[in-house]
Amino acid sequence: MKSLADALPPEIARHIHPEWRKNEAAYWAVRDQLLSQYQGQWIGFADGVVVASGTSPVAVFHAAEATGRNPFVTRVGHEDEPTRMRRVSFPYDRSYSGEPLPIVTVEFRPVSGSPGVTLDRVIADTGADASSLPWADCQGLPLTAAQGRPGLMTGVAGGVASTLLFSVWVDLDGQEYPCRLQADFGGNERILGRDVLNRLEMLFRGPAGEVVVNP
Repeated sequence: MKSLADALPPEIARHIHPEWRKNEAAYWAVRDQLLSQYQGQWIGFADGVVVASGTSPVAVFHAAEATGRNPFVTRVGHEDEPTRMRRVSFPYDRSYSGEPLPIVTVEFRPVSGSPGVTLDRVIADTGADASSLPWADCQGLPLTAAQGRPGLMTGVAGGVASTLLFSVWVDLDGQEYPCRLQADFGGNERILGRDVLNRLEMLFRGPAGEVVVNP
C-alpha cells in the first residue's frame, strides 16, 4: 500500500515523522481485523493498537494526537475518502467576484490556551468538512511539515489533492474550539469548516451582510 506521505511534494514528504509512517503501515497490516469492530468509525492507530475511536473526526484526531505517539488517523473502511472542501456562498463579502462570502476573523492556536495568530478574511464555509489554510499561513502559525499528518482533500469540482492535517485550536468570540486543519498547497483561501462551525452558534444575516457568532 502506497503511503499517503508519498503523494505530498517531495520537500514536504521528507519531513514526515518516521513513526507516523510506521503506524500507517502497521494499520494496513491489521486493517481487515479492525473492520468487524470499527467499520465506519474514525480511529487513531499507533504502536499496534487503537488509541482513540469515535464518530467525530476532529475529536478522534485531537485525542489521538494527544497521545504523542504519531498516530495514523483514518475512517475504517473509508480510508481513501478525501476531506471535502465544498463551497457554500452567502452574500457578505461584497468585493468577491461572484456571490459575496461570509467572512470572519479567527485566532488559530497551535497550542491550547496559548496566544496564536489572528487571521482575517476567513470564509465561514458550512459546506466544508474541515478547516483549511494556505501553506504559507500554516508556516506562519508556525506549523512544520514534521508536525503534520498526510491526508487527502477534494473540492466541489472534484479532483483530489494531498494535504497535511494538524490538530490546532481556534479562538472565536472568546471561546476556544478544537480544529482539524488542512494545509492547502495549491490555493489561497482561508476556510473555517464544520469541524469548528458545528460546535458553536452562528447567525448568517444575509440582507444585513453580517455574520453573528453566538447570537
